[in-house]
Amino acid sequence: MVNAMSAGGIVGLILALVFVIGGSMLLFATRYKKCPSDRVLVVYGKVGKAKDGAKASSLCIHGGARLIIPLIQSFAYLELKPISISVDLKNALSRQNIRVDIPSNFTIGISTEPGIMENAAERLLGLPELQIKSLAEDIILGQLRLIVATMEIEEINADRDKFLEAVAWNVETELKKIGLRLINVNVKDISDESGYIDALGREAAAKAINDARRSVAEKNREGAIGEANAQSDQRIKVADADSLAIVGENKAKEAIADANATLMERQAEAKKRAEAATKVQTAKALEEGYEAERVAELKRAEKEKATQEANILVAERTEKARKEISAEAEAERLRRVAKGEADAMFAKLDAQARGGMEILTQQAHGFEALIKAGGNATAAVNLLLADKIEEIARIQAEAIKNIKIDKITVWDSGKGENGNSSTANFVSGLYKSVPPLQDVFKQAGLDVPTFLGSERKE
Repeated sequence: MVNAMSAGGIVGLILALVFVIGGSMLLFATRYKKCPSDRVLVVYGKVGKAKDGAKASSLCIHGGARLIIPLIQSFAYLELKPISISVDLKNALSRQNIRVDIPSNFTIGISTEPGIMENAAERLLGLPELQIKSLAEDIILGQLRLIVATMEIEEINADRDKFLEAVAWNVETELKKIGLRLINVNVKDISDESGYIDALGREAAAKAINDARRSVAEKNREGAIGEANAQSDQRIKVADADSLAIVGENKAKEAIADANATLMERQAEAKKRAEAATKVQTAKALEEGYEAERVAELKRAEKEKATQEANILVAERTEKARKEISAEAEAERLRRVAKGEADAMFAKLDAQARGGMEILTQQAHGFEALIKAGGNATAAVNLLLADKIEEIARIQAEAIKNIKIDKITVWDSGKGENGNSSTANFVSGLYKSVPPLQDVFKQAGLDVPTFLGSERKE
């Protein structure tokens, strides 16, 4: 039960955390405001201080985004779309005390300049467009009347650039105070109630017409005089031209002849140079061809030499590899033969050793049985010696077998000791030189068995 309650509490805590985090994210998403390019975002409430240290009434943002803190901040937008205002200025008094009418069209909008945006937020935020247009129209009319009062009609009518420059300067200066900027000014026809501007126009037109007529008369007079002078000059100049033409024709013919001669000379020289150049190019082409053939032959010879060297080298390497493989195979065969012979010899010697060991073991078992049966050790040894007596005799015989006696001279007197002849004594002494069995047994620490005879007395 406690575990179930603990699990339920954990689940509730998790749900509460999810609810709190989700609510925070939802609140953040709803309070994070992005400013479009055609608007100014105005944040008001507790927004900090201005640059001069005073408490700021609002924060204006053009572009970007801003998190609006709940409860202590709010927001609104200022539209940046242009506003067109038609201003018909009537009965404006000029510096000449002549009243004029100036119909014009102004295009204004909310300024995005830092410092001016704050003015718009303070004075225009929440106002409808009609009210903003009315406010701007009053400012424009006042400034237009002020500008007209400082200018003459001739300046207003003739020098439009100066008039528009003054209008733009004065009007925009006043519009900035409420957060607006002047985008465009279009002034239509200017008129006055006294007809002064029309009179100026008629005067200008009459002056232009008179000037044109005078200009036409002067041009006609100058044309008649010019025509007579032209005819006189024409006759003189025709005669001069004829004489000059003949001289010119002669000079031209001479020049043509010189030019033709020069042309022929130059053509001949050009032909000569062309032929020489052709021959030079032909010789160069042949030379380059021969050089190319020589280089090609050298390359071909080098290629053939390289091919032959490669073939020889490949053959030598192949032969070397074959010999190495044959030598290794032969060495391997010899190693295997030697190993087989060694194994065979080892097996033979091992078999001999095992056979000898088996014989000695069986003899030892026999001697052991003989001793246990009531015999003594001496009898056992005597039996062993009896078994080996033939081998011992063979060894004694081998000792004198290879003695070479080229010549024996015996002077026999016929009588010797004990009635034996000298020759018999010589042979007996020779045999005595072989170690007797008694000495062999003594060297082994044994006695000659009695059945082999007792020790011989000298």
